[in-house]
Amino acid sequence: MSLSQGVELVPVIMGLYGVAEVLVLAEEGAVRAQIASVRLRELFPTREEWRRSAAPIARGSVVGFLTGLIPGPAAVLSTFISYALEKRVSKTPEKFGTGMIEGVAGPESANNGATAGAMVPLLSLGIPFSPATAILLGALVIHGLQPGPLMISQRPEIFWGFVASMYIGNFLLLILNLPLVGLFVSVLRLPQHVLATLVLLLCLVGAYSLSNSFLDLWILVVFGVFGYALRKLRVDPSPLVVALVLGPMMEKTLRQSLFLTRGSVIELVSRPLTAVILILSLAALVGPPLVRLLRRRGDPAEAPAA
Repeated sequence: MSLSQGVELVPVIMGLYGVAEVLVLAEEGAVRAQIASVRLRELFPTREEWRRSAAPIARGSVVGFLTGLIPGPAAVLSTFISYALEKRVSKTPEKFGTGMIEGVAGPESANNGATAGAMVPLLSLGIPFSPATAILLGALVIHGLQPGPLMISQRPEIFWGFVASMYIGNFLLLILNLPLVGLFVSVLRLPQHVLATLVLLLCLVGAYSLSNSFLDLWILVVFGVFGYALRKLRVDPSPLVVALVLGPMMEKTLRQSLFLTRGSVIELVSRPLTAVILILSLAALVGPPLVRLLRRRGDPAEAPAA
């Protein structure tokens, strides 16, 4: 009966990343964090970091905006997709996880792009695709405003107010975060066993508070152990999170499509738009390994000596 409520995404994410990290810390033992004092001007990216971040920022913005048009937690989903994309297109994917600027610039740009993309269906169609936009819709309805196709022409001050609020919000975040970065980093001065205990406690409370179900706690523990095993095997758990988010939506839309085509799969694949999307998806899946294989064969340094 408990499984009939489904598997929540939040306990899975907290298990894969939070509990798994606590288990890794428990295995490696207490290590005193060395916190260096950094001046404000050193927080800004250098010219080389800007050069390396330009392409990831562009790709992450596009990925985030397109992901924001899909129902679901677009901010979280776009971050994982952008990180996986940057790791695929990078010439040194093995360095990801060691502080590569591309792995930071791309996902953060995707996160911001998803927030803007989620506003498109809300303001143009009046349909919220995430909890945050649902709250915004409720606030608009309370004030007697109905988002939809006529809102931009009838109430342009509301529409452009939303656009201006995004710029103002990012500017205020920049003002608040830069001076307070020392306060945020000071959390690392806590002893590691205390910090790990707090993280585990917050994960347990957060998972149980979703629906007051012990099933969520078991999911948290199971996926925490599973995430620990993935860490030991050096397997990225991000595709699993993406699959859990998109899986139910893909299953639902597939059933709807099969109902419209009376169960004919060939009719789905033979449509031009569907065929193009499937071909692009196949190219994205097979392309990077094929390119790496061709580069390895064409590299004279890796060719066997005559």
